[in-house]
Amino acid sequence: MKRRQFSPEYKARLVVESLREENTLSEIAAREEISRVQLQNWKKEFLENAGRVFSQSRDGREAQRRIKETQERERDLMAKVGQLTVEVDWLKKNLHKCSAPTGRINLVTKNAEISVKRQCELLEINRTSVYYKPSTPTEVDVEREEHIKARLDFWHTKMCYLGVRRLAKKLTEEELIAVGRKLVKRYMAEMGIYCVYPKPNLSKNGKEHKCFPYLLRNMSIFLPNQVWAIDITYIKMGKSHMYLTAVIDWYSRYVVGWELSDSLGTAPVIEALSRAITRYGTPAIVNSDQGSQFTSDDYVAFLKANGIRQSMDGKARWVDNVIIERWFRSLKCDNIYVSEYNTPRELRLGIAAYVDEYNNERPHQSLDYRYPVQVYNSIFAA
Repeated sequence: MKRRQFSPEYKARLVVESLREENTLSEIAAREEISRVQLQNWKKEFLENAGRVFSQSRDGREAQRRIKETQERERDLMAKVGQLTVEVDWLKKNLHKCSAPTGRINLVTKNAEISVKRQCELLEINRTSVYYKPSTPTEVDVEREEHIKARLDFWHTKMCYLGVRRLAKKLTEEELIAVGRKLVKRYMAEMGIYCVYPKPNLSKNGKEHKCFPYLLRNMSIFLPNQVWAIDITYIKMGKSHMYLTAVIDWYSRYVVGWELSDSLGTAPVIEALSRAITRYGTPAIVNSDQGSQFTSDDYVAFLKANGIRQSMDGKARWVDNVIIERWFRSLKCDNIYVSEYNTPRELRLGIAAYVDEYNNERPHQSLDYRYPVQVYNSIFAA
């Protein structure tokens, strides 16, 4: 005879019926044609494992919760990996283009896959700098700037020892409007002027800054073309300004060359020297300050190509190049400040006339009241 097989659902239904106590175990067993002992064992097994049913349910819910959390973390990680991949590709594409902060600002795009905030974080720049739009200066602003710069040049020429604070005080008294020291400091930097006073040598030049020794210390200068001095100065002109590069012979005070430009660059410096060399020959030494024009590769290479030794003032040592500093002062006090040059052409003609007068008609006490042209040509005439 084949043994009967009972499904779990069938066993559970009979046990539940017995637990309801509507029929006895014997009645249920007789009706279903099974052994009472067998039904009793099913009931016993059900009751023993009932607690496990609830435990498995709780464990199952906890497992489902952990699975769900793991899946969510995986999705978050995949999203972050995708975002980082986009950011790395974006950095590789853009960061090599420019390392300066101002250049990095131009790399930020508002329609990129990465938000503007995140782009700024990656580029290490302030987000406000991306949205900043400088206002266009009005004609009144430009005129006021040129006027203040002209007065700065005047007071610096007259009292070169005045610092930023005292110059700001002077200008405020003149203009009857507060002129801040930060504005004065910025304008002085743009004009290439600084307060003249002895300073301790507490700083060291950067590795990229070329510096040449001061060759004139204890040197006996007794010939023309032995030493030339070169420098640049700010010149007021109408509603604008220009920059004058001048070259002067140290021995005779003779102005051998000059060039007028609207920018502080190296090209006008080389042009002034080149013309002077073409007309008067090559000097042994050219002395200058430590301005960027005189430390540039082009200027250094030009001197080297012409066999000229380069000399430089000590840092903040205006007295080391005093010959040309005094000439600039004479030019401005005698000519620029008392004239009204409104165009570059007028200014160029005025400077040319002054240089001619200075070289050929102006006696110098330090030259025994002789003219610079006489002293310069005396050696060659002999």
